[in-house]
Amino acid sequence: MAIEIKAPTFPESVADGTVATWHKKPGEAVKRDELIVDIETDKVVMEVLAEADGVLSEIVKNEGDTVLSGELLGKLEAGATAAQAPAQAAAPAQAEAPAAAPAAADSGEEPILAPAARKLAEENGIDPNSLRGTGKGGRVTKEDVVAAVEAKKSGAAAPAAKPAAPAAAAPMFAAGDRTEKRVPMTRLRAKVAQRLVEAQQSMAMLTTFNEVNMKPIMELRSKYKDLFEKTHNGVRLGFMSFFVKAATEALKRQPGVNASIDGTDVVYHGYQDIGVAVSSDRGLVVPVLRNAEHMSLAEIEGTISDFGKKAKAGKLTIEDMTGGTFTISNGGVFGSLLSTPIVNPPQTAILGMHKIQERPMAVNGQVVILPMMYLALSYDHRLIDGKEAVTFLVTMKDLLEDPARLLLDI
Repeated sequence: MAIEIKAPTFPESVADGTVATWHKKPGEAVKRDELIVDIETDKVVMEVLAEADGVLSEIVKNEGDTVLSGELLGKLEAGATAAQAPAQAAAPAQAEAPAAAPAAADSGEEPILAPAARKLAEENGIDPNSLRGTGKGGRVTKEDVVAAVEAKKSGAAAPAAKPAAPAAAAPMFAAGDRTEKRVPMTRLRAKVAQRLVEAQQSMAMLTTFNEVNMKPIMELRSKYKDLFEKTHNGVRLGFMSFFVKAATEALKRQPGVNASIDGTDVVYHGYQDIGVAVSSDRGLVVPVLRNAEHMSLAEIEGTISDFGKKAKAGKLTIEDMTGGTFTISNGGVFGSLLSTPIVNPPQTAILGMHKIQERPMAVNGQVVILPMMYLALSYDHRLIDGKEAVTFLVTMKDLLEDPARLLLDI
C-alpha cells in the first residue's frame, strides 16, 4: 500500500519551506517513526517521520525544492522490504558503502536524537549521552535506543564507539589556493538578512550607551553559585538572569521600550516576553522567555540553558521563537567590547551586552580597577524618545550595580 509523505502543516507565520535533507534514498527500507526528510523554514527545521514500516518508493520534491504546507514530498510503500523494491531504485543505495557513524561521545557534543528515539530513551531511563548514533550524521535512531534498552535489561554495557581524539576542523581552503566556494544561503540566514535590512530602512534607529560596574554581581555570584546550583538541581547561576530581571523592572518603568508599532497604532504590552539571542550552527535565533517578569533567577537560567541545548541540536520550535516584546543580545560571550545591535521588529528596542573588562575608574576621587561592561540600547526613535532610552539604561545600571534593589523592588 502506497502512503503519501507530505510536508508538515506550517503555522500561519510560515508561508513555505525548503527540502533540506533526504535521509533515505528510493529503494531504502524505513522503520515506523524513523526520520525521512528535513524541511527547513524561516525559523526552524521540521522533521518528517515515516508513518509505517516499508520502503521509500519515490521522491517527488528534491533537496532545495520549495514546498507548501501539506504538499506531497514522496511516497512510501508500506509493508515492502528493500529486496522487493525496484532494482533501479535500490542500486544507488547498494553502490554506496555505509560509513560508520561517529559516536556523540567522540566529539563531546550532545547527540542528536530522532523524536521517537528521544521519547523511548526517556521512557526507559536511558542517558542520551551514552548512546551511539548509527543514523545519518551520527543521529541516534529508535533502533539504537532499543539496543541500549535490551543491553540494559541483560546487564551488558550499551554499544559505544571507541573513543577517539576529536579531529581539528579542516580549513575551508588550502593555503595559497585561489579558489571559490558557492553555497546557497539557508532560509534562516536569508530571512535574518531580509529582516535586518527592513529594520534599518523602516526605523529611525538610534543607539545610546552606558557602562555598568559588574563587581557587585560578580561577588554575589561567586559567593552563592555553588549553593545556588545545589539548591536548584544543577542549574548554574550566570549573568544573564540578572540582566533579564533588571530589564523586566526597567521595562515596567519605561513601558514605551516594551511597546511595538502596528501600522499607525502603538501597542503597549502589560507583560515582558524577553527574547534571548542565541547563536546556532544555522544562524542567529531568538527564543522567548514568556512572562519573564514572573520568573525566578533559577527559572530564567534553566530555560536559557534548555534553549541553548535545543538550538545546538536543531530542536527549537516555532512556538519557542514566536512573539517577544524586547530582546537581549550578548555579544560579550564572543569577546565584543562594543556594538550597535539592530532592533528586531515589531519590537522597538534591543539591549546589547558586551565583554566584561577591567578598566581604571574614578571612585570618590581615587583610581580603582573595576570589571566594567558597556551596555548598548538600540531603539526606534519614532516611538521612544532619547529621555526614555537613557532613563531605561540608567535604571538597568542602578539595578545591576546594587542587586538588592531587584529583591526590594526599589
